[in-house]
Amino acid sequence: MASVAADSEGKAASRAPLRDWLVLGGAVAASAGLLWGVSGQALIAGGFVAGAGVIAAALRLIARPAMADKAAEFATPDWSVTNAAIERTDAGIAITDRAGRLVCANALMSQWFGVSAAPPRLPIDKPSVEALEGAMRAAWRDGVASVDAVVADAALWRAEISRAGRGEDFLVWRFHPVATHNLVTEMAGHVAGKLGRALAREGIQTAVVTPEGLIVAANALFAQRATGDAATDLTGADFVSFLASDEAERIFYTREARKGAPVRLVHLPIADPDGIANIDPARTASLFLLIDNQGGVGEVRAGLPQIEALLSRLPLGLAMTDRDGRILFANAAFLRAAGHEDTIPPPYPSDLVIKEDKGALADAVRRYAQGTPMAGDVAVRLRAAPEEPVSLSLAGVRGLGEGAVLLSLKDSSEETRLKREIAQATKMQAVGQLAGGVAHDFNNVLTAIIGYCDLMLMRHTPGDSDYDDIQQVKANSNRAASLTRQLLAFSRQQTLRPQVLQLPDVVAEVSALLKRLIGEKIVLEVTHDRDLGFVRADPTQLEQVLLNLAVNARDAITDKLQVSGAKGGGVLKLMTRRVTASDVRAMKSEILPIGDYTALVVEDNGHGIKPGQIGKIFEPFFTTKEKGKGTGLGLSTVYGIVKQSGGFIFAESEVGKFTRFSIYLPVHVPDAAETAAAAAAARPKAEARREWSGGGRILLVEDEDTVRAVAERALARQGYEVTTAADGEEGLEAIGRGGQFDLVVSDVVMPSMDGPAMAREIRALKPDLPFLFMSGYAEEHLRREIDIPNMHFLAKPFSVQQIAEAVEKVLRGG
Repeated sequence: MASVAADSEGKAASRAPLRDWLVLGGAVAASAGLLWGVSGQALIAGGFVAGAGVIAAALRLIARPAMADKAAEFATPDWSVTNAAIERTDAGIAITDRAGRLVCANALMSQWFGVSAAPPRLPIDKPSVEALEGAMRAAWRDGVASVDAVVADAALWRAEISRAGRGEDFLVWRFHPVATHNLVTEMAGHVAGKLGRALAREGIQTAVVTPEGLIVAANALFAQRATGDAATDLTGADFVSFLASDEAERIFYTREARKGAPVRLVHLPIADPDGIANIDPARTASLFLLIDNQGGVGEVRAGLPQIEALLSRLPLGLAMTDRDGRILFANAAFLRAAGHEDTIPPPYPSDLVIKEDKGALADAVRRYAQGTPMAGDVAVRLRAAPEEPVSLSLAGVRGLGEGAVLLSLKDSSEETRLKREIAQATKMQAVGQLAGGVAHDFNNVLTAIIGYCDLMLMRHTPGDSDYDDIQQVKANSNRAASLTRQLLAFSRQQTLRPQVLQLPDVVAEVSALLKRLIGEKIVLEVTHDRDLGFVRADPTQLEQVLLNLAVNARDAITDKLQVSGAKGGGVLKLMTRRVTASDVRAMKSEILPIGDYTALVVEDNGHGIKPGQIGKIFEPFFTTKEKGKGTGLGLSTVYGIVKQSGGFIFAESEVGKFTRFSIYLPVHVPDAAETAAAAAAARPKAEARREWSGGGRILLVEDEDTVRAVAERALARQGYEVTTAADGEEGLEAIGRGGQFDLVVSDVVMPSMDGPAMAREIRALKPDLPFLFMSGYAEEHLRREIDIPNMHFLAKPFSVQQIAEAVEKVLRGG
């Protein structure tokens, strides 16, 4: 058919040039005749004809290659080459023309559909033929089309159609096979294999049944219940014949009659989830699961080991009881939440609660076990923690053998621990605020006592009858001042003078004092790491930390030696350690942030601290020493100093062996801005130091009469002109009246208008006037709160000499 079309096209092409040449020749002859008639000369007419012939020959030569190329472009097609090109092993391909005739097809197309029919009229089901016809019309119209499901017997293809050819006169059909599964056959294999045996182990009988009610496959438990022999082959047997029902519509096995347990049928249709139409009737079969309908699955405790293994891995506290309220199992989280120390649960849940709640819990378990499946909560008090009621959740369950009630108890041990820690932190904060307030007020009293002692000592000389008494009063006042410093350290409100330093230098400064303090029987061992980072802290306060820890270590070692009667001595170790960020990361501490630290470790081999006490050692007024031998402020002071310095402290101990305190201070790296700021701050001070020549006018603002009187007398004795004010408002009035002052010395906390508020008002009038604040609170805390430039600080309590030196230092620009 293709060759015939090619011949006709060739003949038509050959006739067209001959006709054109005849027309052209006639035109030339007519023109020559006309020329001869007009001119009357045959030679001119002959020359015209000859010239036209030459031109025609030239045109012929020029047109011949183009005609040859065109002939080559439209060469006659060879369909054997097309057959070879479409030959594939993964798809069937066919080509049809506009008349619907089959032009060619590959081997797979012939194998699947034969050679007697062309698509869409293939030996397939009627819906598929209709789908292909619709796709063919769409392909002629749009150029491409497809059909997702072409069904023939048990086979399935996907068809793709595209328009092709020079004149788009052909359709190319591609059929791709779609993998299909016989779900019924597969399910029957599973039921007769491992899946069926697994279901049987859990007490579930199962069978695959055709729409006609014939058994395709069944597991051994179904065969056992239906025939009494687990090895019976039930293929082809009537499924319904093995079952019967009573007037209550309960279903029994026919062989067992009512002597056996009733069963509940679960019907699962075996259908293709993709929704493709099934031709095989067997594909509409069903899977039946038969479950005992007496609250259990198979035999007693069938499946409970697997359920227990699953629930034991959950972080929730879960337990299960039978209908009589006996505990079948309980996971570790449940026992831990209930405070049950043994790994074996008690016989009944009521054994976990106090006597008053036993009856209510037992009734609740019985009610949930016998009634319809439901869930609820009951409040009980556990024997392990009778003061805190907990909520026990109960849920009735069915189909888990003996399991009837599921109990859930939240493990609140971590929550309780956090609550205790929050309560402890709140208590510590409240005590700290109280301690800070008491220390502040007490410092005012001590300032007055120490100040008056200094004033009296100026009128007495050593040897006078009152001199020693006054010195004793002042000494006891200083002891009281050290006690207030401990209170402020605990409340993190003491004044720190931080410096950039190396911890080995601090240890070296205090080592000689420590040796005298711990005595000759205790050996002091000091070791340092290399390449320690700088820290920023108050060296005096760090020495106080070392002294407090050394005193505790000495007492612990001494007590141990006295109890044991040993003649040897103890060992106190002071160690500095380099701790990198990777070391902190390896510690996996939830408290210590990741970073570089320099650690100070203090360790002794004393009697140690009991596990129940180590969590309380940093509390104020807690002591392990005998009554009258300790104030309970030593370690709380250490804790306050370390925390206010930005560090962290940890305690470890083992009774009878050792106690170790590890202090982590962050490594400090001074930057260029910090150095430049220090240099800039030093320049104006030097200039002021050169300009000051002594004396000056001072405004003293203090609400405590005794402190104000002492400070006034102390400054007046130094030659200063002092104007006093009882509060901030009086001080502001003194400035407003035109008073000229060189310095304002003021308390911080005062009634009506406090010191910072007064300072801001005065600075609006006199921007360059310096301030010296007196307070028992921490300087750093006050600087953050006040944030006023050219502000200086004097800690209470102070002596007459200290306030005079502080005023002179400010006036000199120090």
